[in-house]
Amino acid sequence: MSLPLFDFAEYWAAGRLNAQGLNPYDPILIEQLQRDLGRTAPGVLMWNPPWTLPIVMPFGLLEAHTAHLIWLALQLIVLLVSADRLWSFFGGDSERRWVAWLVTFTFMPTFSALTAGQISPLLVLGAVLFLYAERRNWPILAGVGTLLLAIKPHLVLLFWIALLLWTMQNRRWSFLISGIVIGVVASLIAVACNPPVLGQYWHAITTHPPAQYHSPTLGTLLRLWLSEESFALQFLPPVAGAIWLLIHWLRHRRNWLWEKQLPLILLVSLLTAAYGAWPFDLVLLLVPVIDVAARPRRPIAALVLHLTFNGVALVQFLFDPGFLAFVWMTPVLLLGYLVLRSQ
Repeated sequence: MSLPLFDFAEYWAAGRLNAQGLNPYDPILIEQLQRDLGRTAPGVLMWNPPWTLPIVMPFGLLEAHTAHLIWLALQLIVLLVSADRLWSFFGGDSERRWVAWLVTFTFMPTFSALTAGQISPLLVLGAVLFLYAERRNWPILAGVGTLLLAIKPHLVLLFWIALLLWTMQNRRWSFLISGIVIGVVASLIAVACNPPVLGQYWHAITTHPPAQYHSPTLGTLLRLWLSEESFALQFLPPVAGAIWLLIHWLRHRRNWLWEKQLPLILLVSLLTAAYGAWPFDLVLLLVPVIDVAARPRRPIAALVLHLTFNGVALVQFLFDPGFLAFVWMTPVLLLGYLVLRSQ
């Protein structure tokens, strides 16, 4: 008996098509491959940009269920290593590193990402690599980290703005250039297999954007309130987020430390994301969650928040009320982080 493929089917199909020189963003080709795997629901596209394709193409070359098992093993390793490194980075006691693993694997977004076969755990690894590379002044490793974060660039929009501002102020151009070069190389690998892939991606996101999905974001609530047909309304929260980031940058630019700023930036970025921020995407918030767990100023309050947050989320997952019902998750985590970090 094989495990359900869920979202992994979209990565596998896109990787397989691009490796064969075919359009990985073609809804018809994607649906045909997914139906061959036994999927009865409409086909789901991989909306990730072309520089993601070199990551998924090797899996697309394998039989789907075998590839899925390897994928899940990789994601487990990524989360285990990322949790351990975050615990160390944020000053957690090395003898209690098991707490980081426990927090990670009792965090409902982790469960959601693993069961869905999602790619989101790689964003956690990207954040870890960037933090370590910046502290050690390793621009190439930082570039790899930013590439992984760019798998879902809209989720970390405020990070890109902050990175640009920080680069210009500190003249750390090697970090920005390394990220761009590594992104270009990854894109060229995809283009080498399928020359028109960049145009195919552009055509996909401009002709049929994911407007049909009600992602659990403030933008979706705004759109449902004012005009469901106006997808552009979902882009108002990112504008508000960008304004907040600029004000925040002006206040903290002279003593900017990424280890202090990145957890909050990720929280606000996901809070104001235009779309996405699905429960499985919130696995990226392990960064602020482990930040609090590693240096708990109010350990009892942190434990109560963790148990309550994940208990409520678990009940929701069991009753399956629809993804929009999870819109509370990021605001609650942001509020909890601000309260626990202010003490």
